Amino acid sequence: MSTWSVSFIRSVDQKDTIDRIVQTDQTDEINLMDQTNQTNNLSWYALRTKSRHEKLVRDQLDKQGIEPLLPMVKRLSQWKDRKKEIEVPLFSGYCFVRFGQHEKTPVQKTIGVVEIVGSGSRPEPIPEPEIDALRRLMISVLPYDPHPYLHEGMKVEVIRGPLQGIHGILLRKEKRHRLVIGVHLIQQAAAVEIDVNDVMGV
Repeated sequence: MSTWSVSFIRSVDQKDTIDRIVQTDQTDEINLMDQTNQTNNLSWYALRTKSRHEKLVRDQLDKQGIEPLLPMVKRLSQWKDRKKEIEVPLFSGYCFVRFGQHEKTPVQKTIGVVEIVGSGSRPEPIPEPEIDALRRLMISVLPYDPHPYLHEGMKVEVIRGPLQGIHGILLRKEKRHRLVIGVHLIQQAAAVEIDVNDVMGV
């Protein structure tokens, strides 16, 4: 075989190799873009659960790699001759979850899930600030409790302290003020004691 023929074959092989590398890189880039788009399209939703299945739903979602959020609150429970402090869901019968539309079916089929809260058969996302307010309430050292969801009252913003930037409704209970943080979609709320000097009207 001539030197020219050998060089030509090598050139063809090299071109095929380069083409395969380019195609692989393009495929990897497309897959990465798809994953990024899926991550960017994640939203928070509320799940209505079976009675006392909130923790099970949270754990099942976590095992599937789907991000759950289950706010808990401490309660004193009577155990025979003594009282014991236990943790129970802040909003009985509800668990929050963050997912994209490609994960809707796995979420719906999760053990203990009754439905994804929304309008008709269409899930309705929860605004990020409402979830962020709950998260910050959970990690603060402030005591908080479930509270009836209110439509009336003064809307305020916390201007200092661990809850700075959170919006809520200011109420007065006896001599103390309480900030009510609501999740509009499920008509649920939590209340925490607040110094009236730490809030301002919005």
